[in-house]
Order: sequence, then C-alpha cells, then structure tokens
Amino acid sequence: MPFWEPIPHIDRIREFFVGVDLGQSQDYSAVSILERTRMQLLVRHLERLPLDMSYPDQVEYIYRIMNREPLDKSRQTLVVDYTGVGRPVVDMIRRKVPDAVAISIHGGNASTWSRDGRNARVPKRDLINCLQVLAQDGKLKVAKKMQFGPVLTQELQSFKVKISERTAHDSYSAREGEHDDLVLAVAIAAWTAENHPRPRAFARLVSYGGDVEDYGRDS
Repeated sequence: MPFWEPIPHIDRIREFFVGVDLGQSQDYSAVSILERTRMQLLVRHLERLPLDMSYPDQVEYIYRIMNREPLDKSRQTLVVDYTGVGRPVVDMIRRKVPDAVAISIHGGNASTWSRDGRNARVPKRDLINCLQVLAQDGKLKVAKKMQFGPVLTQELQSFKVKISERTAHDSYSAREGEHDDLVLAVAIAAWTAENHPRPRAFARLVSYGGDVEDYGRDS
C-alpha cells in the first residue's frame, strides 16, 4: 500500500533523500523526506518519532519507509546524523540499508567525505547555511499542510550564531529550551543532496506550497 495517492503523468525516476536526526534520551528523533525535482527540493514528509521508541524499532521503522511506495521504486539516499548516538546505531542501520550516508556534525571549518562517500564530517554552520541559502533562493519548499512545517520554520529562526572571543570561530545552536531535531533532519538531507561526491545535477526563510505526502505514521 503506497504512502499517498500516486501522482499521475510522472515519466521520470523520482529521487528522494531521507534525513534522520537520531535523538538521545529525552531528545526526539526526527525523520524528513525530501524529493529533488528539476528546480527544487520539496519537503514531502516530516515527523518526530515517539520518545520511548528504541533504536532497533527506529531502524525498523525507517527501513519500512525506505521500502514503501514511492521510495521503493525511486532513487533514494538515507542520511543519518550519528553525532550523539555513535557508530553502533549506524552499523545497525547499515545492516538494513548498506549504503546509508552517516553524518558527524562538528564545530570546525571544513566538510570532509570518506573515500567511499558513505561518511562525512560537517560543521553545523555549513548545514544551517545550506538551508538558509536554499530557502532564500526559493528552492526549498515545504508542503503547505504539513503538521510540522511551522515548527521547522520556528526551529530554523531560533538558531543563533555565537562568536568565540578566544578563537573568533562561529558556532550555531538553538535558543535555550528549543529543539533542533527537525531542522537537522532536513538540513543533513538537503546538504547531502547538494554535496554528495557522486555526480549529480541539482538545482537551490522557507516557502510553502505543493502537496504533503503521508510517508509514515502521521504528517
């Protein structure tokens, strides 16, 4: 059974990026699904997983998403932020999705890829800047009726930059008491869509429009 009513007259192979920000303890895990079109990245699905969902259950849930229509018949890239949870959870995911991309977020200046293109170290600044550029250029679109669409916008707006007096380096973080799981789930997917070392033709606050598609438990 598909996640949504199929869109008619599609004569191309669709391409999706599934971003997963894995939470720790009382932090939410968030899942985003972005579709790359010729000119835009469309946020088709966005959700938070229950706080009490175990990592094995999360992995199984994500695997089911990757193997339901339309993702099962499309190009798909799973991107996971494993900064807090470590490699064991990534290893668990790769038993199900061997080519999953693992992102480690750090506070440095440079983004680097492993030789096989399956692991990347990325400054949080690069992730947030990527979303801001995409949004400002009108090339990131969030489905208008998506439940977490306004929350995503609020999270993005809540990020603030801090300049270290000692090093003069900048750092990005959500305001105290604010979550950043939805922003990071979208950001790692969008950043990978633009920066993955495979040759790709890719077209770039958040505009609203298009259709929400129910890929998971809820939308």
